[in-house]
Amino acid sequence: MEIIPVIDLKGGLVVRARMGQRDQYRPIETPLSPTSDPVDVVRGLLSVLAFRTLYVADLDAIERKGDAATALVRLKSAFPALRLWIDNGLGDGDAARTWLDDGTDHLVLGSEAQADPILVESLRDDPRVILSLDFRGDAFVGPPSLLAAPAIWPRRIIVMTLARVGSAAGPDLERLAAIHRISENRRVYAAGGIRNAADLTAIKRAGITGALVASSLHDGRLTRADIEAM
Repeated sequence: MEIIPVIDLKGGLVVRARMGQRDQYRPIETPLSPTSDPVDVVRGLLSVLAFRTLYVADLDAIERKGDAATALVRLKSAFPALRLWIDNGLGDGDAARTWLDDGTDHLVLGSEAQADPILVESLRDDPRVILSLDFRGDAFVGPPSLLAAPAIWPRRIIVMTLARVGSAAGPDLERLAAIHRISENRRVYAAGGIRNAADLTAIKRAGITGALVASSLHDGRLTRADIEAM
């Protein structure tokens, strides 16, 4: 079970995500960090465990209101061994390929940013590409043809249940199981609602590879001992 901490960046700060309602995100307050500065927050997360990978949602880029380039440079300088999975709302083929050519980070292609399946299909064999299948409630956010064609998915898939992000509602086990059944042995990661070790055990039993977590780490409901036991 691979546990990947998450930070959401907005205006150069880490914000507390809740249920995908981005207009309500505010700078995070957490016992793990004295400030909401990205370097401070990531240092706090790494004090829980020496995580190898960090998921970064660049909300400014996703919302076409700028980007978190400066914050990302600072993070890579402060934590050079940390692998970054970056979701920056890319849906254009040329822009995505330029981004991949220019760096070493891993690119998360969110289904909500895709107009059609073409970009995902064209990059499915790139080992640095991850597909996030985004859901709001029962609705898939993205082109239905993308959800219906697991053969064009890359090797790693995130199942992002936006309504459960920061909600402490628990993972969407039914949806995770459904995606896992059709994923053709791809690595599936759960995102949204992970509360504690019991949730990790439940998704592990469902064949899920890993989980993206944030609130449960900041609130102390998921501990080093819990993660190491996985």
